[in-house]
Amino acid sequence: MTITLNHTIVPAYNKETSAQFFAQIFGLKVETPIGHFAVVHVNDKLTFDFANTAEFESHHYAFHVSDEEFDTIFARVKEAGLEYSSDPMHQNKGQLNHRNGGRGFYFYDLDGHNLELLTCA
Repeated sequence: MTITLNHTIVPAYNKETSAQFFAQIFGLKVETPIGHFAVVHVNDKLTFDFANTAEFESHHYAFHVSDEEFDTIFARVKEAGLEYSSDPMHQNKGQLNHRNGGRGFYFYDLDGHNLELLTCA
C-alpha cells in the first residue's frame, strides 16, 4: 500500500483571505467551503484546509515544482512585493538557493507560515 497525504489543516487568522492568497500565488483555486474550512486543492490528492485559529505557531510547507512552475510562482511572489530568501531563516534576502542542482527560495504567507519552493528534491 502506498501512503498518500490527503489533506492538512493550515491555521489562519482569516481562512478565506489566507486561502485566496495561497491560491493566487500558486495559481490554484479556492473550492466551495467545506464545513469550517476554506479548501485549496494543491494537486489531485492533497488539499490545504485553511481554518480560523486565534493563536498558532508558524508552520513550514515545502513544494517541489517543475522549472516552469517555479518561474511562474516566483514571478507572482515578486509581483506581490513579497520578501524572499535563499534560506529558511531568511538571512539571505533577495537570493535563491541552488541546492542539488536546482533552485529554491522561502517566503512567508499572510499568517507567517514559511513556504518553500524547490525544483530538485
